Amino acid sequence: MSVVSGDGQLLYRLCHHRANAWMRRRDFIASMAVAAAWAAPAGAQQSAIPVIGYLGPETPERSASRLVAFAEGLAETGYVEGRNVSILSRWADGKYLELPALAAELAASRVTVMVAPGGAEVALAAKTAAGGLPIVFELGGDPVALGLVNSLSRPGGTMTGVTSLSVEVSRKRLEFMSELSPAAKLFAIAANPTSPTVGSQLKSLDAAASALGLRLHVLNASKSDEFEGIFTSARAMGAGGLVFTSDPYFAYRSARLAELAARHGVPAITQARDFPLAGGLMSYGGDFRQSHRHTGIYAGRILKGEKPADLPVQRVTKVEFFINLKAAQALGLTVPPSLLSSADVVIE
Repeated sequence: MSVVSGDGQLLYRLCHHRANAWMRRRDFIASMAVAAAWAAPAGAQQSAIPVIGYLGPETPERSASRLVAFAEGLAETGYVEGRNVSILSRWADGKYLELPALAAELAASRVTVMVAPGGAEVALAAKTAAGGLPIVFELGGDPVALGLVNSLSRPGGTMTGVTSLSVEVSRKRLEFMSELSPAAKLFAIAANPTSPTVGSQLKSLDAAASALGLRLHVLNASKSDEFEGIFTSARAMGAGGLVFTSDPYFAYRSARLAELAARHGVPAITQARDFPLAGGLMSYGGDFRQSHRHTGIYAGRILKGEKPADLPVQRVTKVEFFINLKAAQALGLTVPPSLLSSADVVIE
């Protein structure tokens, strides 16, 4: 990110715009190819090579960029799908109540290792169904508190994986939104009441609000057809902004949320970079590319014979802060220099 001074104002620009645009096109093409491959029905499995069971909470299309990162991590350990490893996938298409049954299908298929990325719900479903099968999870939040492992350094049992800071930094999203609209004293919080981590996030947000002298109003949504009601309610109550808790169901639907935020004129911040990239205002959360790449690495290491109990849970500490200046201008907001200087990427 470049910094240019002039007329007493800071102007932040994305460096090498054309190069980045080319890279985005290249990555999009690659991700779509991977998604198409993973969406294809599995044929006869080759008994001579190990099989990874992949439990997906959404669809290959929604997970395309994450699948690319997973494949990159797997390749770092020497495994390439179709060459020396096979991948058997089951996709819930956003119907998270179906995850336990899908996990049971994978376990019954006698896969070598089960990969459970995309949130606590996926990991818990895998744990329930897999029995003694090795499992690699990927989620935001504390896997110890969720009962998945004994400790981060010594997981014990048959599960290990990767965790990010997306859940822990929910309160930071409120702080950023308050900094953007310092005169506002009421903010709306979007929460998924079915999430295993929602309780801890709301508690953290309450503590942050108390410290900042703010009032919060929680708006619940666990289905796509409830999203519009969140934005209409936030606007009707005169909230200074809408802060989304960390939740994979929200993250995978970033484009829809960005469209609703623009239509209703509501400043919003989510965990996923996909939100500002789709036209939303801000995002702050863990780098899903790193977490999914590490998931692929751990799956490969287990295929090579290592045990989950001996592989410490990897904690991806990198967080990303994205700001979309075009969205801010459309909302009539001026982003203060203090926020711009904190951003990893500013989209003009």
